[in-house]
Amino acid sequence: MSREYSGLRADRGSFRDRGNRIYTDGARIVRGLDASVHEAYRELSHTRFFQDLIGEGKVVATTLMDRPPDKALEAWDSFLQHEKIPFISYPYEWSFGMLKDAALLQLELIERAIPEGWTQQDASAYNVQWQGNKPVFIDVPSFVIQQDGAPWVGYRQFCMMFLYPLMLQAYRGLPFRQFLRSQLEGIEPIHADLLLNGFNRFKKGVLGHVYLHAKMQRRYDGAELKEARTLTEYSTQAVKKKAVVKHTRAMLLGTLEGLSRIVRQLTIPNTQSVWAEYDRDHSYADASFTLKRNFVEKHASGRRRKLVWDLGCNTGTFSKICAPYSDYVVAADGDENAIERLYQSLKCSNIDNILPLVLDLGNLSPNQGWHGLERKAFDARDQPDLILCLALIHHIVISANIPLGEFIAWLREKNADVILEFVSTEDDMVQMMLRNRINQYAELDEHRFEKLVTDSFSIVERKPLKGGHRTLYFLKPA
Repeated sequence: MSREYSGLRADRGSFRDRGNRIYTDGARIVRGLDASVHEAYRELSHTRFFQDLIGEGKVVATTLMDRPPDKALEAWDSFLQHEKIPFISYPYEWSFGMLKDAALLQLELIERAIPEGWTQQDASAYNVQWQGNKPVFIDVPSFVIQQDGAPWVGYRQFCMMFLYPLMLQAYRGLPFRQFLRSQLEGIEPIHADLLLNGFNRFKKGVLGHVYLHAKMQRRYDGAELKEARTLTEYSTQAVKKKAVVKHTRAMLLGTLEGLSRIVRQLTIPNTQSVWAEYDRDHSYADASFTLKRNFVEKHASGRRRKLVWDLGCNTGTFSKICAPYSDYVVAADGDENAIERLYQSLKCSNIDNILPLVLDLGNLSPNQGWHGLERKAFDARDQPDLILCLALIHHIVISANIPLGEFIAWLREKNADVILEFVSTEDDMVQMMLRNRINQYAELDEHRFEKLVTDSFSIVERKPLKGGHRTLYFLKPA
């Protein structure tokens, strides 16, 4: 056996299903299976719907593999190898359209599985990842044989992690990311009901999927203590009564189709923001903007790079310039309208290696979950080879109030090349930002900036923009 599989280690976010676990050596994704999960996968792999979903790229490419030599994996009966997702992201980093498309994929998978006698045992939004602008399902063992008369057990989780977040933003204008980042299991029905009350209860889907769901939760929460204390014939009879309800395939498909209709109809206003219109309304003269584009393309095309981060990407103009010269580009911005516009434009293009994410660059996604490592911090998931920071520094220093030296030190930790646009306090955009502020940002001086940056980087090229109020730099780690 080749040594190429040596060094596999357990993924810290894969432990909830005791019948399988993900391992990785950085290059490969291997899943250990116990005997029962292996048998289920063997049957699943021969179904038409599963083969079709793999072929369409809606389920991650998966094959059985030989046993890796690692002793840590001896407890597992068999192993799958999955295609590697270029960059892991989480629902609290997606735009509205991304979460909506992920929800529709989740529903489609089950709709296509049920006619062949299969279903899924959960509906976690973390089971969906992205190949560029296309959602792909990664938790293959969650497909299980549908028991006659059984309900879809993932319904509650689907509501909490997909439906309620989408409804809150569509019906109340409340961005869902803050809820999903603080509650990794999603939004509880009783909490969704508190936020979608009053006239909102008459909006599409709220009465049946929120209000009645929350009412049932309150009833069962109140009965749990009583049942735990008695554990008598009453509890046994209650279980028998619940078991009487039979969910036929037609009922299940009807529920899924109804949920799909609701999700498809959920929309958000096409809210205009400064940054969402950046590609048309930027503050550069045509000559300066062309110079900036040429500078980025020159250094992005200098060599092939595995991973590029475009931080403060706006609507992705420069992400798209980098895409032909990179395996993958993560395009991040704090303005959801800009990211939503980028995502929708990518869906209509032939560019398939840009992942748009909504990220507050002054408060990046942290390590979270069990042991602080179940969901990794944004900057702990992979190392970029090139970072774009175009017209970003003044937002970091002024808006987020982060010292310039701190930001440069953070960039140096990534050990990547950097294309950076320095913006001085004389720039018109900075002058606008400084209105009604005390100007304590003397560090936004080009000479001070160069002194700071040359402690960590070598300046390969510099080019002035906008009459010298901005300067483009190509930096290499010193």
